[in-house]
Amino acid sequence: MEEELKKTLFTSVALAGAAALLLSSCASGGDNAGGNGGGSGGGSITVGTTDVVTALDPAGSYDNGSFAVMTNVYPFLLNHEIGSSDVAPDIAESAEFTSPTEYTVKLKAGLKFANGNDLTSSDVKHSFDRQVAIADPSGPSSLLANLDKVEAVDDTTVVFHLKDGNDQTFPQVLSTPVAPIVDEDVFPADKLATDEEIVKGKAFAGQYTLENFKKNDLASYKAYDGYQGQWGAAKTADVNVKYFANETNLSQAMETKAIDVAFRSLSATDTEKLGKTDGLKLVDGPGGAIRYIVFNFDTQPFGAKTPDADPAKALAVRQAAADLIDRQKIATQVYKDTFTPLYSPVAQGFTGATDAFQELYGDKQGGPDAAAAKARLEAAGITEPVTLQLQYNPDHYGDASAEEYALVKQQLEADGVFKVDLQSTEWGQYSEDFPKDAYPMYQLGWFPDFSDADNFLTPFFENGGFFNNHYNSATTNELIAKERVETDADARTKLIEDTQAEVAKDVPMIPLLQGTQVAVTTDAIDGVVLDGSFKFRLGTITKN
Repeated sequence: MEEELKKTLFTSVALAGAAALLLSSCASGGDNAGGNGGGSGGGSITVGTTDVVTALDPAGSYDNGSFAVMTNVYPFLLNHEIGSSDVAPDIAESAEFTSPTEYTVKLKAGLKFANGNDLTSSDVKHSFDRQVAIADPSGPSSLLANLDKVEAVDDTTVVFHLKDGNDQTFPQVLSTPVAPIVDEDVFPADKLATDEEIVKGKAFAGQYTLENFKKNDLASYKAYDGYQGQWGAAKTADVNVKYFANETNLSQAMETKAIDVAFRSLSATDTEKLGKTDGLKLVDGPGGAIRYIVFNFDTQPFGAKTPDADPAKALAVRQAAADLIDRQKIATQVYKDTFTPLYSPVAQGFTGATDAFQELYGDKQGGPDAAAAKARLEAAGITEPVTLQLQYNPDHYGDASAEEYALVKQQLEADGVFKVDLQSTEWGQYSEDFPKDAYPMYQLGWFPDFSDADNFLTPFFENGGFFNNHYNSATTNELIAKERVETDADARTKLIEDTQAEVAKDVPMIPLLQGTQVAVTTDAIDGVVLDGSFKFRLGTITKN
């Protein structure tokens, strides 16, 4: 009863707050009144989301909610062209391989941060050096595995020295969460800057500055007239992003038009309903988002640091779990087919994607097979039902996670193969816990950083990747290293396929579902672009 009351109170307050934001922004006009330039008319815009921001410091977060902020306030050397999955120079004048292991970037002249500081090659070097030095467990430093060192040749020239030559992914890496360029006078070299320090320091040079930020409540953006990136001047001067605790509150705010745009995440049911609501419209785009379950190789049943450690039995447990998952049932029953079954860590639509897990597990046609799971365990000498401790997150991946993982639990317990202890933890704690061996088996999701199959491989599996799940396969590492530098397209595709086959055999994770991108807007809103960059740009949005 107390929890229901709290939910009711939050809904009322959240909707009232969002409505007040919208009223105040409409009253303020939209012709850059009081701003620092860069926007055009139509009044300010309020975007609603359930995404959670971990940190504003690029070295301290590797989640979509945080990157959604960074995309709009930090400059990048290369960035995705609007409407494309291709990258091109952003604040760079040029960027190219000058030798197999040297990638040279020339900066545009006269770059400045919003605080007035010059943006030079020294800031670029600092930005990447600190990612490597800090190597925060919740950060994206794993994307720089192939970086040897960064050299600032002069104020506008930077050379990235790579360990392996001909890295086919490196230009894309320069557009990812590891690559925002930060002000060396604001961001420490050896520790994270706080959100407060970053906002106060006005260490921004993207399309927008962040004027006010109350974590996971409200972010207020103002167009930055010093932006020199490829996207051009922001089309709206003032944008507010309101953070909602759950999908229900976000959906209600959108339905009542207390906000102008709702993006990530709405339930399938709410999306369907809002799409039929007068005055609202749907915008969709290609989706590389995937959902999956990760195993911790140290703490899973029979894991390396358990009392009854046994690698063969641990593998049998992972493979048996893969035999039992019915992805189509989850996609249809929980997500009304807004998600589709996924049988590989690489999302369908990316060159080299396979159905490696379908070929090895269950009925070999995508369905579950409890008899196969039992036989696999018995062959490994496991005769008693194994208890799986499975953790999921109830807020970051949407309200439907509870229903999804209740169904996963039911599937894993089919015919008494496993007994599942299902628990949930909210994202703030969850994101800190999973890299620290807190969960033997746990839910994660992924929005790709760039449009290449490698982005579903290197960050996940090379030396355990950002999972920190202690999966370390020499074969997998070697395959990933080879595909990343292979210049022949056909040969590279084969290496990507072979990597997926090796991962499917080892089962460090079980791929579940692949989704699409969907936003809901009022009829007055134009310019929401959902493309293969998987970036949500505020600067393209306008309000009539």
